[in-house]
Amino acid sequence: MQTAEIQRRWLNFFEQRGHTVVPSASLVSDDPSLMFTVAGMVPFVPYLSGLVPAPYDRATSVQKCIRTNDIEEVGKTPRHGTFFQMCGNFSFGDYFKEGAIKFAWELLTTSEADGGLGFSPDDLWVTVYEEDDEAFALWQQHSSLPDDRIQRLGKDTNYWSTGQPGPAGPCSEIFFDLGPEYGIDGGPATDDDRYVEIWNLVFMQYQIADVKSKLDFTIVGDLPKQNIDTGMGLERVAFIKQGVQNMYEIDQVRPVLDRAAALAGKTYGAAIDDDVRLRVIADHVRSGLMLIADGVTPSNEGRGYILRRLLRRVTLSMRLLGVNGPSFAELFPVSRDAMKDAYPEVAESFDFISRVAYAEDKTFLRTLASGIQILDGAIEAAVAESKTGAAVASVDGDTAFLLHDTHGFPVELTLEIAEEAGVSVDRDVFATLMQEQRDRAKADAKAKKGQRADLAVYKELRGLGETAFVGYDSLVHESKVLGIVVDGAPATEAREGQIAELVLAETALFAESGGQDSDNGVIVGDGFEAEVLDVQKPVPGLIVHTVKVTLGAIGIDARAETRVDADYRRGATQAHSATHIVHAALRDVLGPNAHQAGSYNKAGYMRLDFTHSEALSAATKSEIEEISNLAIRSNYAVVTREMALDDAKAMGAMALFGEKYGERVRVVDIGGEWSRELCAGTHVATAAEVGMINLVSESSVGSTNRRVESLVGLEAFQSFAAERLIVQQLAGGLRVPRGEVVARVEDLSAQLRAAEKKIAALEAARLAERVPELFAGAERVGAVTLVSADLGTVGSPDDLRGLVIQLRDKFGSEPGVVVLAGTVAGDGAGKPVVIAATTAAARDTGVKAGDLAKRGAQVLGGGGGGKPDLAQGGGTDPSQIAAALAEMRRTLEV
Repeated sequence: MQTAEIQRRWLNFFEQRGHTVVPSASLVSDDPSLMFTVAGMVPFVPYLSGLVPAPYDRATSVQKCIRTNDIEEVGKTPRHGTFFQMCGNFSFGDYFKEGAIKFAWELLTTSEADGGLGFSPDDLWVTVYEEDDEAFALWQQHSSLPDDRIQRLGKDTNYWSTGQPGPAGPCSEIFFDLGPEYGIDGGPATDDDRYVEIWNLVFMQYQIADVKSKLDFTIVGDLPKQNIDTGMGLERVAFIKQGVQNMYEIDQVRPVLDRAAALAGKTYGAAIDDDVRLRVIADHVRSGLMLIADGVTPSNEGRGYILRRLLRRVTLSMRLLGVNGPSFAELFPVSRDAMKDAYPEVAESFDFISRVAYAEDKTFLRTLASGIQILDGAIEAAVAESKTGAAVASVDGDTAFLLHDTHGFPVELTLEIAEEAGVSVDRDVFATLMQEQRDRAKADAKAKKGQRADLAVYKELRGLGETAFVGYDSLVHESKVLGIVVDGAPATEAREGQIAELVLAETALFAESGGQDSDNGVIVGDGFEAEVLDVQKPVPGLIVHTVKVTLGAIGIDARAETRVDADYRRGATQAHSATHIVHAALRDVLGPNAHQAGSYNKAGYMRLDFTHSEALSAATKSEIEEISNLAIRSNYAVVTREMALDDAKAMGAMALFGEKYGERVRVVDIGGEWSRELCAGTHVATAAEVGMINLVSESSVGSTNRRVESLVGLEAFQSFAAERLIVQQLAGGLRVPRGEVVARVEDLSAQLRAAEKKIAALEAARLAERVPELFAGAERVGAVTLVSADLGTVGSPDDLRGLVIQLRDKFGSEPGVVVLAGTVAGDGAGKPVVIAATTAAARDTGVKAGDLAKRGAQVLGGGGGGKPDLAQGGGTDPSQIAAALAEMRRTLEV
């Protein structure tokens, strides 16, 4: 049975039994405490917790999920995968234990011919919480399982809670018995891999408090509504129904594994290490495909970092299998074809997905190439050091960590290359540095988490109803204060001088969303006034105003008037409409693959990220700016309509990557079909109201994304006016017409460069004249002959380096060392620099230029290093040059 067929049977079964079919939510979670959707229940948490009233009594879904906390286990066990699909059925105060158990047993054991999954009861086991007599009796009543295959287990396996005060309850798990050839008898209680958990039924029935751990808490009463949350692992059921050994061999994953094996010339099953790498490739390609389809793009932080890590592990695994060139163009189309039956969007958006993925593959291959150069140098130095008497040639852990942390070079590859060269890697130091980095990351995450308000604070407030936004039509609106939060806790009033969060029944103030910043304004009432600092939506349907009370005190149920700063709102609408206009202009110039990948706009400013891998030329930027301003001059009509999401998509409205939409959406047209997007932001009435767009910046925000920034409206005019004044001042100073300013500046720049080049040549010649004098002062120090001097002020480190090399070359085959220092003039005025060089014969005695430069630079109050033959150091204290030269001399005396 194909995986997509199992998905269809699940949804059909529960839909026929009164459940609302809820489409999978995005992998990008709405929950601010989660980076991704990590479980099937995540989209339903607001309903299960009572934070938001459930819009249905019972629901079912097949939810896309991503978990990467155990990424190192992928490929090594039958069931660890980063992307997985969780089939769930949910009840919100409707049916409870009996209904959940009956549904599960019926779907599992009904024959395939009759629409079920066709499991034999003889292959199934069930566990219940040891004190849950009700669940035990229900399994006896509604299944054909003998009592000895209904096992009672403890809280550690069969009791669900979040580890926080709130809902909790026992659970019941269903297992499939793979058979005696896979392990010992005794059922799931043995915790043996022979028994595969396929379905977990969670019975949320209690309220818990005094939580010391997930196992130590106090039940304080029943929940007002008892809920059901179940989850069946789609991949686990699939590998059982398809008769394969693990999730990597199911129909949605195995084709990628086979293609990777063919590219590498490997046979799956022939070697354990190769098999693990092939499974990693198959899993991570699918995860990458699905993440990019949901709008995630590679970056160095957050979700983008996780995606980048997944994709780079694919590239690395292919390299370790012997494939050194790009491979994603072979692998991703295979994954697309395997997944498109269940998720048609991966085929529809594959142009975007492929461009993002292929660019990352090529970028990382370049990173590997540069990392290999650094590693080769470290290996060469390690081998040279071993020849001086060290027992084992070893790359230090600092270098391995630098390659990993700064250059993105995997430690696995460092180990492999070093091993091939007969060199070890100091893994202890590397591990220590990695742990320190993890500790810093955890501390940072903890600090950030501490800054977030507990969402439970808003539970009662959201239960009072959804906050109505009335600001599309009015900038002033009177409403009622429903709730007040001070210092993260509910309060009955907010007093003058306090920072508080206010929840109103209705508001005219726009909450930050869709890239548009929140409104400025005030909230006033009888005897009080508050300045609005921020407006946010901490949970769906609830708008929260962060305010500073500037007069009086605000209490619950007080009448309050929201007043939007009209000038700011005008600027914000200009900027948001400008964002749509620039987006349309980008697509006109660059083509339909230039998708928006993020935006931010506020009064006077807009920023738009878009998918494109190359920098825009000056001519292209000018064309985009011109098209945008022509749209403004043409005064395109701006029309907003509300309609069903499917209707909006049918008429060609763009649903942007990474955005989430409800069943009803707003469609904003600018110039009809020229710009048609789903958008809940505020906009101008006609394009001419935008005023002017001044494209001020274009830059890279990753290997596949670019960013344009523009000033809008009055700010755009002010920027042009400032530039005009600069041109006028230059023209006056240079005494040329405005049209000749550029040519005159270029001419002056050319003259300056020529003069600087002439000065540099004279300085080099002056220094070269000192070669005989300096060389004549060479003296024997230890096993080498040393030339050492302070040259005073020098034009640049390059001048000094050239002189050092000339002096070293005069030694020929003799063991010679040159150490020169000076103070750099020009841009680096006052900064001391020291450069050391060694001949091959000197290096044979164990002298390294890098060590000398490092010792000297430390005395100068800085740092340095380099290769054994030539190295440079610098510092901040030129008065210590003599001491630095003396320290380097002492090093040679040892």
